[in-house]
Amino acid sequence: MSTPTPARPGPGGIVTQDVRRHFGPVRAVDGMDLVAHPGAVTALVGPNGSGKTTLLLMLAGLLRPDAGTITVAGVDPTVDGLGARAVTGWMPDAFGTWDSLTAREILLTFAAAYRVPAEVATTRVAELLETVHLADLADRPAHVLSRGQKQRLGLARALVHDPQVLLLDEPASGLDPRSRVDLRVLLRGLAAQGRTVLVSSHVLTELDEMADDAVFVSGGRTVARQTVEEATATRRPWRLRALSQSGLAAWLDAAGVPWTPEDTFAPPADVPGGVLVELDGEEAAAALLRTAVGAGVPVTSLAPAAGALESTYLALEEERR
Repeated sequence: MSTPTPARPGPGGIVTQDVRRHFGPVRAVDGMDLVAHPGAVTALVGPNGSGKTTLLLMLAGLLRPDAGTITVAGVDPTVDGLGARAVTGWMPDAFGTWDSLTAREILLTFAAAYRVPAEVATTRVAELLETVHLADLADRPAHVLSRGQKQRLGLARALVHDPQVLLLDEPASGLDPRSRVDLRVLLRGLAAQGRTVLVSSHVLTELDEMADDAVFVSGGRTVARQTVEEATATRRPWRLRALSQSGLAAWLDAAGVPWTPEDTFAPPADVPGGVLVELDGEEAAAALLRTAVGAGVPVTSLAPAAGALESTYLALEEERR
């Protein structure tokens, strides 16, 4: 996959150019280029140790780069740290809390640190506690909160000063399925308001539904950029199932469509089952389904065997082997 130089975002976005950060001999970030646009959710995708968290820490103004340039909402955090923090909401993968304080007190403390007027902070904190479904625990000490509840409190803390840019490192970690859906809806809503949202996550299937763009990193470097729309149109395996697996296989052979068994340990038999076919996006899938139904094949389902971003990520992993 090519990595063309992307267009620069508007003043509310994120731009990094050839950013580097080394820890002794370890090159955690070794020349990353990234653009995240306002009004969009950008996924930061890469294996463990690829430099994602180090990059996020530099964007949040918590680490200084050794080289390269960074702007966040038009502000360079290495030059104007306070200005950058004022427009940036940062949610680490593990949110530490003062266990003796209540959820409400924690948020009010952070609001005061960001110099949010007290009368504004009180209302905003109440709204955020409702948004992250912690209103019923607002006045309970933080030590009673579960891992997932603390994650939701961390998200509220990142939003307490109404930032233009949101940096999220594994935000879905520890969340139950309902909370994951709520997170996805919330982040899409924040992007719709014109904010820049950058999300690092290993749950690529969720990013498919959440993100607009993706930046793939490995070994401290940017290795690919892609919109989710482009990823959806990329060639990847689809799972095609029918009431007769043998009949389906025979039709595919006659049509000249390559396929592999869904279960590599059992050959196709005259029972319901499926196969895997490589298709170039949803239009190709629709065409294949239309042809199969027209030929009388009793198709029961056709769906991607892997998420769009997952397929791109795995393809990149294969290229590096």
